[in-house]
Amino acid sequence: MNKSASGLLLGSALVLGLSGCASSGTQSSSSSDQPWYSSPFVCGLAGGLIGGGIGYGVSGDDDEETGGAIGGVAGATAGALLCSGGESAASDSDNDGVPDDRDQCPGTPAGVAVDASGCPLDTDGDGVADYLDQCPGTPAGVEVDSKGCPLDSDADGVPDFKDQCPNTPAGTKVNALGCPANLVLRDVNFKFDSAELTGNAEQILNGVADKLAANENVRVRLEGHTDSVGSEQYNQQLSQRRADAVKNYLASHGVDASRIETKGFGESRPVASNDTAEGRAQNRRTEVVPLGDAGQVMDRRTNVQ
Repeated sequence: MNKSASGLLLGSALVLGLSGCASSGTQSSSSSDQPWYSSPFVCGLAGGLIGGGIGYGVSGDDDEETGGAIGGVAGATAGALLCSGGESAASDSDNDGVPDDRDQCPGTPAGVAVDASGCPLDTDGDGVADYLDQCPGTPAGVEVDSKGCPLDSDADGVPDFKDQCPNTPAGTKVNALGCPANLVLRDVNFKFDSAELTGNAEQILNGVADKLAANENVRVRLEGHTDSVGSEQYNQQLSQRRADAVKNYLASHGVDASRIETKGFGESRPVASNDTAEGRAQNRRTEVVPLGDAGQVMDRRTNVQ
């Protein structure tokens, strides 16, 4: 048999054979029980063999190898495509734009924006997807509930990350800092006859600074107070310097200085008797008084001793 006749027979075999594979592949493309002979791999292999034969059969004596190689590649490609059932796109069951084989969050509700892995967006990174998040824009690292809102453990209306006074008893009215009236935060003291903060006081004020920085809409006034030891004029100046020292420390730790006012009252507003060492210690204090937006003092104040 000459080469032309061989090429014709092999071409016919290619058309008939691959058409059968393609038909079987199409009919079974929706089933997991696809026959082995209709898989793209088998069809590609068969197509390569038949295509190579065709290329060899129709080529001249000088280019038999080249013709066979070209025919083999073309036949393999045609066979694989025909038996793929014509499916050129991967399935996307939840229609989120991410194929199932790459979708790490299958079953995303319709219309929900997703990232490259097919998972719903979580813009503020709090672990609650945007479409479920009732409190978008939560600061990084803040613990939230299932609704994406910052925790408020004592249910006083001030989130934990802003609350200067956690664990307030239920029903207690609090100010913008989450503190009840006249709450004293102890151990924020100064060195004797000085406006220099002690190391322990600085550690406590670090936490105060964090909470004030989180309460971006709250303005405060720092009110300095002393005991009655020394002259009234001297104590007035000392109380102002101590209030200013607290302001400077808070400002150096992230609190906008424009949100802080200071005022020294000297020995004029004692909260305990100056006749005892304990009473005098209580009188040496700095009160943090939340202010309204218009500069009006709120009804309740927080004391920082």
